[in-house]
Amino acid sequence: MSPGTTATALDLHPDRLFPAEPTVRSIARELYAEVVDLPIVSPHGHTDPAWFAEDRPFADPTTLLVTPDHYLTRMLHSQGVRLEDLGVRPRDGGPVAEPRDAWRTFAAHARLFRGTPSGLWLDHTFATVFGFDVRLGPETADHYYDGIAAALASDGFRPRALFERFGIEVLATTESPLDDLAHHDRLATDGWNDRVITTFRPDPVVDPDFDGYVANVERLGDMTGCDVTRWDGYLDALRQRRADFRARGATATDHGHPSAATADLDVRECQRLLDGARAGTLDPDESEHLRGQVLVEMAAMSLDDGMVLQLHPGSRRNHSPRILERFGRDKGADIPGPTDYVDALRPLLDRFGLEPDLRIILFTLDESTYARELAPLAGFYPCLTLGPPWWFFDSVEGMWRFRRAVTETAGFANTAGFNDDTRAFLSIPARHDVARRVDCAYLATLVAEHRLTPDDATELAVDCAVGLARRAYRL
Repeated sequence: MSPGTTATALDLHPDRLFPAEPTVRSIARELYAEVVDLPIVSPHGHTDPAWFAEDRPFADPTTLLVTPDHYLTRMLHSQGVRLEDLGVRPRDGGPVAEPRDAWRTFAAHARLFRGTPSGLWLDHTFATVFGFDVRLGPETADHYYDGIAAALASDGFRPRALFERFGIEVLATTESPLDDLAHHDRLATDGWNDRVITTFRPDPVVDPDFDGYVANVERLGDMTGCDVTRWDGYLDALRQRRADFRARGATATDHGHPSAATADLDVRECQRLLDGARAGTLDPDESEHLRGQVLVEMAAMSLDDGMVLQLHPGSRRNHSPRILERFGRDKGADIPGPTDYVDALRPLLDRFGLEPDLRIILFTLDESTYARELAPLAGFYPCLTLGPPWWFFDSVEGMWRFRRAVTETAGFANTAGFNDDTRAFLSIPARHDVARRVDCAYLATLVAEHRLTPDDATELAVDCAVGLARRAYRL
């Protein structure tokens, strides 16, 4: 900082997120001490495998921490900041702010993140990863930029070094069936294949509404040599790509469908829907049926190859057509919507719900379903497990609401622990720290109310931090 500049101190309180009541806070502290140094298990996320395969220095603070993080850009966009001014490049290749200028814009609006999960994650990252002791703001923007840039130029801040420093045991990336997985092959060559694994995300070739669906399916056929114009050939192509992912360490598939709808149709109807999808003639209900049928087929394949099926429904993606047209997908314009599970999952559960060897992890963006639908479903069907609060709800209050809503019906054993589901690599330790603190605070409350013994709470704290995720994702 320049001489004479004053800034607010950045000081992470050791009791942050713990209950204010002294007795419960003391119990939470003891529980947290048992889990704070445990390794990070990150079984679902969207970091770039090229980072770890190539192990090159990150380019600059803005392209690492701001531009790709739609948690940050959507908040700034809501306050009138242009995405171009944050380094987000339009699809037509139009101009964007230079990295330092974009960082200054971000810093000038840092106050917008007060009280948000992003604010917690940023403070943790800035303090523990980079060692800053003053808060980010307009007056400290260049101090931060220069300090982060200097750190990123050093060997200790290369992706693999940070991976080690963060104490990550395993990290899963997420790739399309059309990805050649070359980065994961490189990781295998370097002996990192059991540390950075892939996840099979088939949305581009199973969702008729996905941009480029027809060309994507044709490319799938070219990659596999299967006749994807026929229903059985199409399924063979998906099966083959699953095997390719499995060979690169994948333990899970991931499905970002608009709803949780499933279907169990006869082969002739499946062929008709596939023909209509390739011709672009399906109506919305037919598209839903095709997605739902493929989800059931994926469950059947999971019984064969052991991969865990993750379902992330309920996002009304690309809610703003103008943002989609100008900038493309994943720019913060996805909005949650109501989601049905009880009736939507019935076709799948009628076939496979009682299969103990099948693992389906359910997520939701509709919190009203926690106690009414998800906890009772997971509390009965052996194949179902509840994923942690996701996306808009991977927050302090969201985690509290989740535990309070599902624990009495589903217990802890029918939940999947925590996963960070992030593109923001440097925020991973912060996200896991928040989750561990909240779980310890919740468990401490149960101990203080004599609903749980201290020994059981300690065992559960460790399970919530690492054990549940290891078991849920078969790691």
